[in-house]
Amino acid sequence: MTSRFDDSSFTVAIVGCGGFIGSHLLDAVLERTRWRVFGVDLDFYRLQHRLNHERCEFLCADLADPAVVERIAQFPLVVNLAAICTPSRYMGEACEVIRSNYDHPAALAEACAKSGAWLVHFSTSEIYGKTAADSGELVEDSTPAVFGPVTASRWSYATAKLLAERFIAGLPGLRWTVVRPFNFVGPYMDFMPGVDGEGIPRVLANFSTALLRGEPLKLVNGGKAKRCFTSVHDAIDFLFALFDAGLGCALSFGVGDSPDAGCKTAAGAGHSGRDAVGVSKVGAAPNAGVFSQAFNVGNAGNEVSIAELAQKMRTIFAKVRGVDVSTLPEPQAVAGEEYYGAGYDDSMRRMPSVAKAERLLGFRARIPLDTALEESLSWFVKHYSV
Repeated sequence: MTSRFDDSSFTVAIVGCGGFIGSHLLDAVLERTRWRVFGVDLDFYRLQHRLNHERCEFLCADLADPAVVERIAQFPLVVNLAAICTPSRYMGEACEVIRSNYDHPAALAEACAKSGAWLVHFSTSEIYGKTAADSGELVEDSTPAVFGPVTASRWSYATAKLLAERFIAGLPGLRWTVVRPFNFVGPYMDFMPGVDGEGIPRVLANFSTALLRGEPLKLVNGGKAKRCFTSVHDAIDFLFALFDAGLGCALSFGVGDSPDAGCKTAAGAGHSGRDAVGVSKVGAAPNAGVFSQAFNVGNAGNEVSIAELAQKMRTIFAKVRGVDVSTLPEPQAVAGEEYYGAGYDDSMRRMPSVAKAERLLGFRARIPLDTALEESLSWFVKHYSV
């Protein structure tokens, strides 16, 4: 454990603490550090095992409340994971999706700029827009973004997220880092419709639900779109590499100083293997800056089409349940607008460039797709079979 993770007086605020990524981050903070946690969310059902932890304080509240925003910004490190990110809601609740993903993060960013807190803001890979099937790597600082027409309300989420990024980047005095997730998967992801949520969850929980209920997996527009799936454990390792690099300098200057002032160290410089907090390293250059940066976080080696993902999940589910895969229903193609509703549109490929995370943080995702899927599906089956 490095000295910055050994500081028992340090508190990290995790907004969206009760969600999929937030619950994994909370566990990691408590297991890998001596920090305290100020967790904010609208529910904490994933955190029943942590609610009475001596190093945690939880607040059931919404970022729509200015008083809550001001309180969060008083902590030195703020990780904002809060968002409406359910695809089916992008069409039917576009205005609420935009408020959740722009208005509230913008208010939090302004408060952090005033307090001097370091804001780690979770955006999305969807900010790259409507990519084609032959799109190459998506590079944080050079790839252009093209979105669908205004009538395609599917882009309400991506547009709000991109605007939030631009607002954060343009805010004077704010110390910030943006994280762009590429399809994080793992235990606790999303919900099962009709059990602990309504609507249509993201693809992993969607397929897992269908498998558990003995229903065909629905392939939207034939399942031709390709995605790179990333284990949530790799995502957490990325955050610790980021914290390790940033906190070495983030706490050494005050409000009004340059966000890059005093930042002369990088996590894992010249190091390979896994460090004391479990972060996967590939050897980072010294003097790497982590502020005023957007990072792709993904696993470029885990690319599959959605149709290929469906077949992988059928095979893994058969293994987990001890049945023959031939007994499971075959996937069925369905039109996007028929499945999600009017205004649906899609990107055909999202392949992240991961060079910046490797160069500045020495981080590379390491968990293979089949391993991540088996862990996720095993948890889903066990959790929802009870």
